[in-house]
Amino acid sequence: MSKIGTQPVIIPNQVNVTIFDSQIKVSGPKGELVFNLRPEITVTVDRDKVNVSRKLESKFAKSLHGLTRSIIANMIKGVTEGHQKQLELVGVGYRAVKQGENLVLNVGYSHPVVIEQALGIQMDTKENKIIVTGLDKAQVGEIAARIRRVRPPEPYKGKGIRYEGEVIRRKAGKAAKAGVGA
Repeated sequence: MSKIGTQPVIIPNQVNVTIFDSQIKVSGPKGELVFNLRPEITVTVDRDKVNVSRKLESKFAKSLHGLTRSIIANMIKGVTEGHQKQLELVGVGYRAVKQGENLVLNVGYSHPVVIEQALGIQMDTKENKIIVTGLDKAQVGEIAARIRRVRPPEPYKGKGIRYEGEVIRRKAGKAAKAGVGA
């Protein structure tokens, strides 16, 4: 059995979980999320917990067991607290500015890069940080990855857009390598 999949998901008081057809709907104080269930997985809702089980013992069904439980737990956390990712801008003159609903990045290109705000996602800026928040954990991670992809951190000077707390492995430059071999 899956260690993660067999654990029940506790439902807080302010959250409502309903199952209809092959969908699970989680609604709470921050909003509402819907997830389509696979036919290999069975989800049951007791009074204050959600239990996930599998119908088959195939490798694919086993892989879906823990995944489905984690997705449901993330949905419950999303409608109560929300999910957040923070990115840091490292580099001289690198800036992020909010213009209306869009995020405008000046990160060393000859033109500013505009990132449009997705539905259900908020993007804020503070000093050299970009904060992406929303209900859906996968969507928050996707938008944060799209922002990071504009200028990923480079290994020589460490300049670029990185996740908060991300460690960049630094490389020695050309001059440092030449001095070692001589």
